[in-house]
Amino acid sequence: MLSADELERYARHIVMRDIGGQGQAALKAATVLVIGAGGLGAPALMYLAAAGVGTIGVVDDDTVSLSNLQRQVIHTTPDVGHPKVESAAARMRALNPHVALQPHPVRITVANAMELIGGYDIVIDGSDNFSTRYLVSDACYLARKPLVTASLGVFDGAITTIRAHEKNAAGELNPTYRCLFPEPPPPGTVPSCEEAGILGALAGVLGSMTALEAIREIVGFGEGLVGRLVMIDARSMRFETLRYARDPANPLNGDSPTIRDLSGHK
Repeated sequence: MLSADELERYARHIVMRDIGGQGQAALKAATVLVIGAGGLGAPALMYLAAAGVGTIGVVDDDTVSLSNLQRQVIHTTPDVGHPKVESAAARMRALNPHVALQPHPVRITVANAMELIGGYDIVIDGSDNFSTRYLVSDACYLARKPLVTASLGVFDGAITTIRAHEKNAAGELNPTYRCLFPEPPPPGTVPSCEEAGILGALAGVLGSMTALEAIREIVGFGEGLVGRLVMIDARSMRFETLRYARDPANPLNGDSPTIRDLSGHK
């Protein structure tokens, strides 16, 4: 049930035919885990809280630095030096006291990934490194959890949704993250954010899109991004969509799977 305050707060959702009271109740009942409270996670967390997602978890073991504030809009100048999960939780509580927040001030690892991910309905990956991205995608498959994952370059970004543990309308298994990107690039071939820089507003766009996609997954409207990679070129302000399918040779849900657990990750 939604309280009188919640009915007013979410009025612009409730009047929408594709959301309505039933959809808002689904958002209230949902649990979402966001990996990273950085450039992608910051706007995602804000919009999930504003939308009334009932329980939001955030995983991050880092502290706020001054250089974060150019793009990580959930943190403020007085937060510098404080744990990101704490400043993010404080900002979300101020925005929406009806949301339950679960800060996880840890780095997601082989040892804790299944426990962390297993406690939520859907996962958003806003991590900034390939090892975490592959770990999270493999863990979501093994835990049978949907994953919304996004990535950022200097002037480009991409987003997709992974439901590799499920089948599509034709009865075929959905593609995995490894069907799209079979292997991470060799170490050192992709410059880090510190080395190459990043456009702050672009992180806001992609992070907001991850929240939008999670909301669509929870409520169940529109065409999801399973099997579709949306790519953004900020230089030309161009959006393109690449369709991809399950690779029978992929090691997760392929014809001869080889990944049965997370032991192959470091």
